[in-house]
Amino acid sequence: MSRALLKFVRVSPNKARLIAREVQGMNAELALAALEFMPNKAAGIISKVIASAVANGDYEPEEVVITSCRVDKAAVMKRWRPRARGTASRIIKPTAHILVEVAEPAQENETTKKDA
Repeated sequence: MSRALLKFVRVSPNKARLIAREVQGMNAELALAALEFMPNKAAGIISKVIASAVANGDYEPEEVVITSCRVDKAAVMKRWRPRARGTASRIIKPTAHILVEVAEPAQENETTKKDA
């Protein structure tokens, strides 16, 4: 099992979780192919983290499965925008931590197949 962690990436955790749920449990090669054609900003970021997790374990993408793809909330950048009558509105710029774990799929023993 290998993992990759990308911290403080400038993407909304809620939007990134939608993409993370799609690829969890998929083969890494199929997940990378699917993410390539998704129009979301988070899809490109998660794709790079999956590729990094595969490379960290010295695997090939076709031989591993994404066991966990987690997106956690990170620090929030707070900015201000001037508004009417001398007031200000708050702008929230969220960041996220993305963790991807990949592992080889569990192989069934030949003896258990013969017994069944």
